[in-house]
Amino acid sequence: MKHCPAEFKAAAVALYRSRPGATIMSVAGGLAADTEALRDWIRAADGRRPGAHSAGPVAEQAGGDGVQAELVAARKGIRELEEERDILRKAAGYFAGGDALVNRCQFVDDHQRRSGVTRLCSLLGISCSSFHYWRRTAAARTARQVVEDGLAARIRKVHQDSDGTCGAPRITAELRDEGGSVVNRKRVARIMRTIGLEGVRLRRRHRTTVADQSAVKAPDLIGRDFTAAAVNTKYVGDITRLPVSGAKPVCLATVIDLCSRRLAGWAIADHMRTELVIDALAAAERTRGGLAGSVMHTDHGSQYAIRAFAEICRSAGVRQGMGAVGSSADNAAAESFNAAFERETLKGRKAWSSAREARLDVFRWLTRYNTRRRHSRLGQRSPIAYENDAQPAATTLAQAA
Repeated sequence: MKHCPAEFKAAAVALYRSRPGATIMSVAGGLAADTEALRDWIRAADGRRPGAHSAGPVAEQAGGDGVQAELVAARKGIRELEEERDILRKAAGYFAGGDALVNRCQFVDDHQRRSGVTRLCSLLGISCSSFHYWRRTAAARTARQVVEDGLAARIRKVHQDSDGTCGAPRITAELRDEGGSVVNRKRVARIMRTIGLEGVRLRRRHRTTVADQSAVKAPDLIGRDFTAAAVNTKYVGDITRLPVSGAKPVCLATVIDLCSRRLAGWAIADHMRTELVIDALAAAERTRGGLAGSVMHTDHGSQYAIRAFAEICRSAGVRQGMGAVGSSADNAAAESFNAAFERETLKGRKAWSSAREARLDVFRWLTRYNTRRRHSRLGQRSPIAYENDAQPAATTLAQAA
């Protein structure tokens, strides 16, 4: 055995060290090697001079105890790593979405009895104080969530009642009128985002105004001032085309009071002739009981520039006015009304399926517009509600005069 390969010597030393409690003699016997040779190989591996005085059986036993302790520690470390791996695998299911800190605290709360708070917090990268604060505030959080769930249900109902058209400002106004706790608009907007609700957004309109260059033009009597101090003094009118799939479009003419934004008159037909706008003006005259002294502002569409419409205005005592040619801003109030109507009825569609459906949607939405739809310029009140609120003040002023 004097000329054993270095690989054999290293393997013999490793075998001895891997068997806690074994003696050099027993290991050497199993390898058919010389006991003193194996002892020299162990000394050489330990960095001691071969042939040096041996520490004897007690030292060998002490060395075996050290190896045993190392093995125990290694096994313990492996178990801990395996446990941490399993913990992180379970924790991954908590992090699919939402607030990361809340998810981590919830995981610690669910698994603390088995693994301990300190260890779980360390593994998940949060402080123990954050977890304990989260637990202390659990009751308040639960109560707040109950309130928000109730508010979300009310928001869904208002949104559904508006045919899915209302956004956060109008829904907030509706909730405030219902009574109860004060509702913040930002809170309503946040809850709407959480439950996936939103108002209908503005979509591009089609051009319907065709100016008659040969017609007599009326002066601009309002100068882009789309306000009025009293009802039945200033009106705007316009025509919008309602597309129908595979059929001729339906046309809607409107007359809007600039004080209350009330739709005083409207008419619908399958044409854009002057009779359409005349019918709308006649409907407004019936609603108000007379239009004498008021201003009727329109664009330069041929339906409004024709002599027949001018004569109807004169017979009703209405002063006719027009904005500049090709300027939509000069009739912005009517344009805004048409845009709101189209986006809240079509809701992203390109056309109605039939003329009947279009007419029914027109009737339903225009009726709701006057009676229920809230207007930002009116303090989130409907046009008729605004007129009813303003009526006592107008009566008081008349009595004082």
